[in-house]
Amino acid sequence: MRIDILSALPRLLDSYFNESILRRAQQKGLAEVHVHDLRDFSEDKHRRVDDYPFGGGAGMVMSVQPIHKAITALKSERHYDEVIYMSPDGELLDQPLVNRMSSLRNIIILCGHYKGVDERVREHLVTREVSIGDYVLSGGELPAAVLSDALIRLLPGVLGDETSALSDSFQDGLVAPPAYTRPEQYGDWQVPGVLLSGHEARIHEWRLQQSLERTRQRRPGMLKDEK
Repeated sequence: MRIDILSALPRLLDSYFNESILRRAQQKGLAEVHVHDLRDFSEDKHRRVDDYPFGGGAGMVMSVQPIHKAITALKSERHYDEVIYMSPDGELLDQPLVNRMSSLRNIIILCGHYKGVDERVREHLVTREVSIGDYVLSGGELPAAVLSDALIRLLPGVLGDETSALSDSFQDGLVAPPAYTRPEQYGDWQVPGVLLSGHEARIHEWRLQQSLERTRQRRPGMLKDEK
């Protein structure tokens, strides 16, 4: 998978993609992440990528020209399955959406800023809008990193254990069960005995029951068929 991120503040993303799982995925050639500075595509002598909104009002709006030029340049080199704009009012990102998008090969992610982007970008250049929640951030860099992380970790070979991503929260429509590691006892805090039993069927049943209970408590809306 190749991900091209368009940002007015590209250095915000440097450290995120150069650590841990995302770094190893790129080193293995399983994923490519390229962050592009939108100012490099601006035709303004001061490399501006924003301007005042028509009709007045507070804030600035990202201009169509550098965004169009950047997307056109990338598309001249390869086919892109999606051009995604990270927007508070986009399609809410959840695990089923991530699962579907993980099969894409090449995507462009546009990071908004200020009061958003010129609407003509959304009308003519963007193919999908994605939101990480009903709140507003200073820019789209964090949402772009969240989406990229969620996608890359599902690629075959990225995680050491191929089954690890399949046991994450939301993959089976439930919140993940509690997890424990050594030591078995820390002060008065003890690991549940069933996890030490070696009985796979009992462990599986315990984890399922814990997932169901946690989902009822924390995400009751996920249990739509339960009365």
